[in-house]
Amino acid sequence: MHISFLIHNAYGIGGTIRTTYNLAGALAQQHDVEIVSVFRHRDEPVFTPAEGVRVRHLVDVREDAPGYDGDDPEHARPSRAFPRAEGRYEQYSALTDRRIAGHLAAVESDVVVGTRPGLNVHLALETRPGPVRVGQEHLTLDSHSKALRARLRGVYPRLDALTTTTEADAGAYRRRMRLPGVRIQALPNPVPEPGIEPADGSHKWIVAAGRLAPVKRYDLLIRAFDKVRDQRPDWRLRIYGGGKQKEALRALIDELGLYNHVYLMGPASPIEPEWAKGSIAAVTSSLESFGMTIVEAMRCGLPVVSTDCPHGPGEIIANGVDGRLVEVGNVDAIAGGLLELINNDELRQQMGHAALEDSQRFDPARIAERYDAMFSALVARGGAGGAGRMRGSLHRASGALLGGAYAVRDAGRAALKKGRTA
Repeated sequence: MHISFLIHNAYGIGGTIRTTYNLAGALAQQHDVEIVSVFRHRDEPVFTPAEGVRVRHLVDVREDAPGYDGDDPEHARPSRAFPRAEGRYEQYSALTDRRIAGHLAAVESDVVVGTRPGLNVHLALETRPGPVRVGQEHLTLDSHSKALRARLRGVYPRLDALTTTTEADAGAYRRRMRLPGVRIQALPNPVPEPGIEPADGSHKWIVAAGRLAPVKRYDLLIRAFDKVRDQRPDWRLRIYGGGKQKEALRALIDELGLYNHVYLMGPASPIEPEWAKGSIAAVTSSLESFGMTIVEAMRCGLPVVSTDCPHGPGEIIANGVDGRLVEVGNVDAIAGGLLELINNDELRQQMGHAALEDSQRFDPARIAERYDAMFSALVARGGAGGAGRMRGSLHRASGALLGGAYAVRDAGRAALKKGRTA
């Protein structure tokens, strides 16, 4: 099969980008795979594509690039296709409308995969007849505004499949979005083996990692560690990541007198060696769309003490086996979960070994097998039902026209530029 991913910016850094590269690399072991980035803002991607994975772009915003698109008049005009209620709307334009439509009208793939709601809308409306259209949800249905949910409800029936990262979110889509004929399937994010020696549980460090954002509730973690410090002053806490809450968290650390026990380490890449220096991982979020850091820590041999928040932790951690789930927002419960493992060396090491073993189910090869099975079934069935094709025919015809106009205009611009520089 030829599989094409459409992503916001394959040249940046972030969970969706990393997940897409991991999955594309695993699928490339058996298939022809490309990643098509709407934007390109640097010369080389942060993540190195696996062998067999091609990366290309539609809009170049590198100011020193020969193909710089920032001066195109369409770049300054607002998008009419990308959903206004989508978080990235301000970055999209009439130029991206035309480039994306042209790409989807001509795409030579068996399967086309969108990686965020706004791109899924393009995918559903503008992909030429034939390819299977798969939308991915990397956040959650509940995280979207009412306006965006309404837009998706009207467009997503044209998809062949929609994937979510958790069973809980898949259930929400099935119950609330009315998508007859669309296969809704939970497929977790792939996390590769770290390639380092796993933690042995002997170091007196608790490790947390993620954006310093309100949803992560690091204030609760710091307050919980204050209680840990009272009983076990020999243990320390490291928090990796950057964000707007850094100064507020620093002030809380100082207020509680934890400046010799809690350390804000800043971002770290790669993060795996930092996990392996610890013995327990901590997650105190009020909401997780999946819980990538949980799996990363487990793959490094750490048991994770996590709040049992929607949606991911409860589907990743086997409570009492490879980690501990505690009540959301409860400082005493968080402290209790940490102290349970701190005060029991045997249990901590036992859970660490279990975490290392259980997390293998998130290996990219295993997740790719599940995607492969879904793609194969959808290709055998044929892309988009007849009703979906009829509803989308006008949009695809428009996309084809735009694609042709795209090619003619760009050829004209190139000829004009050549004439000026001759």
